[in-house]
Amino acid sequence: MRIFLTFLVALALAGAARAQQPVTLVHVHGLAYSPQGKRLMIPSHVGLAVYEDGRWSKAPGPQHDYMGFSATASQLYSSGHPAPGSGLINPFGLLRSRDGGKTWDKLGLEGESDFHLLATSWNTNAIYAWNAAPNSRMKRSGLHYTVNEGFAWKAAAAAGLDGDPRALAVHPDDAGTVAVATSKGVYLSRDSGERFTPLAGNAEGLSVFFDLDGKHLWYGTFDGQPRLARAPLEGGSAAQMKLPPLTKDAVAYVAQNPVERGEYAIATFGRSVYLSKDAGRTWSQIADRGQGK
Repeated sequence: MRIFLTFLVALALAGAARAQQPVTLVHVHGLAYSPQGKRLMIPSHVGLAVYEDGRWSKAPGPQHDYMGFSATASQLYSSGHPAPGSGLINPFGLLRSRDGGKTWDKLGLEGESDFHLLATSWNTNAIYAWNAAPNSRMKRSGLHYTVNEGFAWKAAAAAGLDGDPRALAVHPDDAGTVAVATSKGVYLSRDSGERFTPLAGNAEGLSVFFDLDGKHLWYGTFDGQPRLARAPLEGGSAAQMKLPPLTKDAVAYVAQNPVERGEYAIATFGRSVYLSKDAGRTWSQIADRGQGK
């Protein structure tokens, strides 16, 4: 019995050591909370990095290069490229995980498409993607969406959208409401991407995120300096949010804790990550230029 207990203790210590090993964010390709709000997940070139209970660790599961990573209230979706030696076809097309990234299901377009811009609706089954080139399910490039797990995709006209796309977001409850950040600004559509109206111009749009209550849209822009705003969807002026000091950097992703709704996270292009416990009034840094703190 003593030998067995010693073995269990050794296993626990080894697991703790792995969990506390330094984590480097090689790139940041998304940002999402787990449905229970306990884990903040960041996909990179070498699998998922997780921030939980004040510590960084590598998530269990394959160390793939996840692109277009997005979460819903019950599942994860991603695109990207397989880890070396995995034997999987490159690129992935569309993947789905029901267990927090431990295992992934193939949803089509394997070997055809790598969606760098992919967004999901938190409470519906809508998935939007910006397709760089035609494939077997998308006859042209541009904005598409699916409501049946990628079995069939519908092209969106995207009338009124100007500039090169930088980021996508889908309303948590209304599958037809989608936002796009482009090199010319931030745009909003309420008809599944058929027509867009400008929400913010005169600056390069970089990031978009709908609050989980469905009442506001956060968006990051750059006009010589980084900015982050929160706009009411039913009209009214956008509020400029206070940002931490960002030197030659800007906000790439925004996420909200689905349980503690006043907690937000932002990730920057320079691979820094910040948490706010007071809805964006103050921020604390949890990763600095790719190094977890």
